Amino acid sequence: MTTTRRLVDRISRQLALPSNPADRSRRLIETEWLVTNGLGGYASSSMANVITRRYHGVLVAALPNPLGRVVMLNHLGERVITHDGSVWLNDEDLLGGPVDERTGRQIKSARLEAGLPVWDYELDGVRLEKRVMMPHRQNTVYVTYRLVDGPDSVRIELIPAVHFRGYEDRVDSPHNSPSKTRYAMSLAGGVHVLSVEDDVPPLRLMIVGEGEGAQRFVADERVTSEFVYPVEESRGYEFRGSLWTPGHFEIEVSRGNCATLVASVEDENVMRSLTTDEAPRFEHERRRRLIMASRPEARDETGAQLVLAADQFIITPTGRIADSTRAAALGNEIRTIIAGYHWFTDWGRDTMISLEGLTLATGRQREAAYILRTFAHYVRDGLIPNMFPDGSNEGLYHTADATLWYFHAISRYLQSTDDRATLVHLLPELVSIVDHHVKGTKFGICVDERDGLLHQGAEGYQLTWMDAKVDGWVVTPRRGKAVEINALWYNALRLLQGWLEDVRGPDSAAPVRERADRVFQSFNERFWMPDRGYLRDVVDGKPDVAELCRPNQIFAISLDNPVLDRSRWESVVDVVSKRLLTPVGLRSLAPGEPEYKSRYFGDLRSRDAAYHQGTVWAWLIGPWIDAWIKVHPDDRAGARRFLEGVIGDLGEFGLGTIAEIFDAEPPFTPRGCIAQAWSVAEALRCWVKTAPEASTS
Repeated sequence: MTTTRRLVDRISRQLALPSNPADRSRRLIETEWLVTNGLGGYASSSMANVITRRYHGVLVAALPNPLGRVVMLNHLGERVITHDGSVWLNDEDLLGGPVDERTGRQIKSARLEAGLPVWDYELDGVRLEKRVMMPHRQNTVYVTYRLVDGPDSVRIELIPAVHFRGYEDRVDSPHNSPSKTRYAMSLAGGVHVLSVEDDVPPLRLMIVGEGEGAQRFVADERVTSEFVYPVEESRGYEFRGSLWTPGHFEIEVSRGNCATLVASVEDENVMRSLTTDEAPRFEHERRRRLIMASRPEARDETGAQLVLAADQFIITPTGRIADSTRAAALGNEIRTIIAGYHWFTDWGRDTMISLEGLTLATGRQREAAYILRTFAHYVRDGLIPNMFPDGSNEGLYHTADATLWYFHAISRYLQSTDDRATLVHLLPELVSIVDHHVKGTKFGICVDERDGLLHQGAEGYQLTWMDAKVDGWVVTPRRGKAVEINALWYNALRLLQGWLEDVRGPDSAAPVRERADRVFQSFNERFWMPDRGYLRDVVDGKPDVAELCRPNQIFAISLDNPVLDRSRWESVVDVVSKRLLTPVGLRSLAPGEPEYKSRYFGDLRSRDAAYHQGTVWAWLIGPWIDAWIKVHPDDRAGARRFLEGVIGDLGEFGLGTIAEIFDAEPPFTPRGCIAQAWSVAEALRCWVKTAPEASTS
């Protein structure tokens, strides 16, 4: 325990800051921090504390449906005033000041400690430390300032600024628009309550200080001038908006002491249940326990950082009250996985791919079981949901692969736990899923009895993981028999065969075994291109996409039951290595192919045109490593080297986590979500798998 405690204490991810102040400011603006609360809520901004996205907020609360995630405290302006009258951190415009050398001068360092952000400010002999944390499963945030050195005391002014809106809403959304000023501030028992005449719960603000420092609230109600969200501008969205502020808090902080702003949408009793000393101490202990419970191979410094990053995605979805009640009645708890921050909700495909890395590598088998049982409840017509829209209780089912990944996730869970009771519980549903696929279910998902392969596709839908669509345009049309869908189909059949033999006896599995045998034969006859040495991406689909060199073929080797004949593995791995492999994952399309895009940028249409047309996906490093080890079983050290790029991304873009995607060419700029579940999950899973003492499983 002592060793683990010391490890938690030294887990620090420093943001590398250039010496030039202007470059420092740029790095602080372009790198973002994220703190989550286990409910889907979060706090996030740039490391310069300049809000550059509509998704940024000091408190983005996860509220019951139909509200979903709501930006409750958009920004916290800061001013520090010394007794000689000098002013710094002069946040007059509520955006941390202009993006200039001043920002770089004042922030001496920025880092994560045990996964939580810390800033050190220094100017004219004044040293101030700032920390942000959220108590687990509370829509509450603590922002703490400590005067480390300098004068006997300073005055800190904090300026809360709000525009209550859904986190996906436009920054100029008329709902609760600051310009229409329906906001009101009241005081009750030392808690300032900021509310609107709407269904949105009030925001409660409280200042807690140490020592004898004076504090007061100065009313100065106003609407800020319109300002720019630069990331939204670059993404082609509305980028001008304003905020409303009721005034500012003034806090006198003496040297060595702290002052904390607590912002919450919880009941006042919940908000006051933890002291400002207990809240960070309890969260630190929770994080220590997470690391202590994880696989031994994940307890080195890199593994521990990934364990803490993984924790951000596992949530209890508070909005689905009926589902939570149903799960509790069965003795379960509802769990799911947020696919990515800031804008993703829980997606079936991402959840099943991520489950092993996020839960099994981290010793959270019980939560893995909750996730698997939760999704079993949502099966409809042989499919699990593709996604749950924010604020909705109903899933959307337009996916051909999420349900097949469900079999994979169950298999990995059973390998980890040998939980026969869960297998017996899920087996009837799994048999039904296969039956629906054989007979045919929604979106054209059905077995072609002429060859036993699985066909999918419906006009206007994108059903595979290459799912970009904009204005009715399906960017990567893969209707037909997609290579990874049939690799997953074969894997699911072999898994079900084994489970049936185990639970019901060999005779019950005979039809599934025969179907799997046929899939193996047809797959190798129809997908293999001997003249090119790799696999078709789609058969019985559009001719112009059939033979594109894409990473999807790697699953024909990487899955537990490889559908590709062993004699062809080396050739496929060689092609993928030469044409698709990068330091940060696999390209989604090989250079030289039609429509290849080297960069992911611009408005929505431009970005979606590049999303699966060359853009590198970090999560694909996982199946690549699986395939590499199958072909080179004695080269675990070489396999681990493939992780160096994605591990390096822990210090970039989203500090302490891994991006969703990267540009297809050097310098492989991170793009998309700053924190993606399957990117972190696959990096952690493979970090454990390639550890020097790892088993050969």
